[in-house]
Amino acid sequence: MSKLLCKPRGSRGQIHDITPQSADWGYVGFAVHKLAKGERVVQETGEREAILVLVEGKAEMTAGQHEFGELGDRMDVFERTPPHCVYVPNGTDWTAKATTDCVLAVCTAPGRGNYPPAQIGPVGIELEPRGSGTNTRYINNIAMEGRDVADSLLVTEVFTPAGHWSSYPPHRHDEDDYPNMTYLEETYYHRLKPSQGFAVQRVWTEDGSLDETIAVSDHDVVLVPKGHHPCGAPYGYDLYYLNVMAGPLRKWRFNNHPDHDWIAKRDAGE
Repeated sequence: MSKLLCKPRGSRGQIHDITPQSADWGYVGFAVHKLAKGERVVQETGEREAILVLVEGKAEMTAGQHEFGELGDRMDVFERTPPHCVYVPNGTDWTAKATTDCVLAVCTAPGRGNYPPAQIGPVGIELEPRGSGTNTRYINNIAMEGRDVADSLLVTEVFTPAGHWSSYPPHRHDEDDYPNMTYLEETYYHRLKPSQGFAVQRVWTEDGSLDETIAVSDHDVVLVPKGHHPCGAPYGYDLYYLNVMAGPLRKWRFNNHPDHDWIAKRDAGE
């Protein structure tokens, strides 16, 4: 099995716990909790900031002295409605108590204490189409560069219809060369509808030092330490993924693969 593929460990509780140490990189952490009604997660962020994403279901959320009450109204991620999220700065404890069965994603990266605890979404998050033809997909920008809400984290959701591609044309963001490119590590948390489906993600570098083609199942996570990383959803199965990115600079600058950049230029009308 590819070292980039993280399978869920069980079906309840904390099913993923990806740290910079386990991923062998420097910035991104990612965890997923599948909670039954009444179950609780209590954590402290330490030196890292967090964005808590209610992927599905409802929970009562607190961060430090801030009580956000019950959040969440998306009971199935494929409803495509905007998520309810909470930003938690470094050095802050947080709690999530499930008020229905829920799936909670915990996105982390180094924090510097510049932002207070805050609710992110659903207000201000609108589903946006991107691409054309069978490259069309739909985006919920939770905390990308245009939203000044975090020190390091960039977080977004992508819905890819069956038979379509996304994160395409192939692109990479693995060099610290702003403004041409930014170095960003990335995780992909995948969901499939129907859940027995699969999708395909390829991760590769132009020099061939990394070249992995991975079949992903429901709840799998793929690590992208470098290289290009498109995803394809086969006929009959819709694909969702939650992206988490972080690096030394909170900006998303990438280069398309030179062999496939013509696709982006055509779509842009150049």
